Amino acid sequence: MFTKSSLYTFLSGFILFFSSSLLAQNQDEMMKRWMDYMTPGEMHDMMAKSVGDWTYVSKWWDDPSAPPTVSEGRAVNEMILGGRYLKSLNYGEVMGMPFEGMNLLAYDKATNEFFSFWIDNIGTGMTMARGKYDEKTKVCNMKGTMVDPMSGKEVEYRQTMKFINDNNQLFEMYMISDGKEVKNMELAFTRK
Repeated sequence: MFTKSSLYTFLSGFILFFSSSLLAQNQDEMMKRWMDYMTPGEMHDMMAKSVGDWTYVSKWWDDPSAPPTVSEGRAVNEMILGGRYLKSLNYGEVMGMPFEGMNLLAYDKATNEFFSFWIDNIGTGMTMARGKYDEKTKVCNMKGTMVDPMSGKEVEYRQTMKFINDNNQLFEMYMISDGKEVKNMELAFTRK
């Protein structure tokens, strides 16, 4: 016959065993989810198609009603950290000065979003944009903020990356002010 003490001991043991079993199941499920999260997927394969040497024609608009300033440059792309991120080193000319920039492109499988982090030698800040990829149009549409060095304030921008085919891509950037977009940059990439 069970005494109160033995009943408490039995119930405590049962609860401990049941809790341990649930914890092990939860740990297995958590490990499975983490392994899926850390394994590059379809979007990373798409990013990897950009690996290699590229040339580009750059167009900059200081005034949207005036013709753009046109220059040429090159980009070298590589996948890093086990195929999880695309690093792009860009070289060209801006405002008559040598230009160097680096972009890190990430695809977060948990949020199903792309992230773009940009730094260059014509500033000391960093821009970050995030957005979704549209399979139908083959365009990644991202929004972000950057600091305007003239005002010292953050400004909004939108950028698009269009994967035309394996050898051609188009990058466009639009500044957003009072809810209106004005295109200020275009880079047309061609694989070398």
